[in-house]
Amino acid sequence: MPFKYHAEQRHHIPKPRYRVTNWADYGASLKRRGSLTVWFTDEAIQAWRAEPRTTSGGQPHYSALAITTALTMGVVFGLARQTEGLIGSVIGLLGLDLAVPDHSTLSRRRRRWRCRHSGEPQPVRCIWTALG
Repeated sequence: MPFKYHAEQRHHIPKPRYRVTNWADYGASLKRRGSLTVWFTDEAIQAWRAEPRTTSGGQPHYSALAITTALTMGVVFGLARQTEGLIGSVIGLLGLDLAVPDHSTLSRRRRRWRCRHSGEPQPVRCIWTALG
């Protein structure tokens, strides 16, 4: 049985084909698309660990800056559960001795966190400082 009844009699709109006319620019744009530079300021490194809580309850392990950084990088790269591994590898490549927020903490905080972006494809520049 065919996928759709009378499919051969339906009007089919062909998929448009785009041709590259300037290969040098196209190759350079692909190279720029894969470029990634990451750095943390000294203030951001100091603010990575959470301040001790003065009220009753458990002590937080990660600051709001650490959670926001992890969730933002997860959204930028389209990751969900793999965000913990991405942050761990970035911190390792930078040679920093910082704790990585675990998946359960990130997923719990993700419910209340809102990402602000326009939704249009454009270059993404994320700068993390001690201010967030």
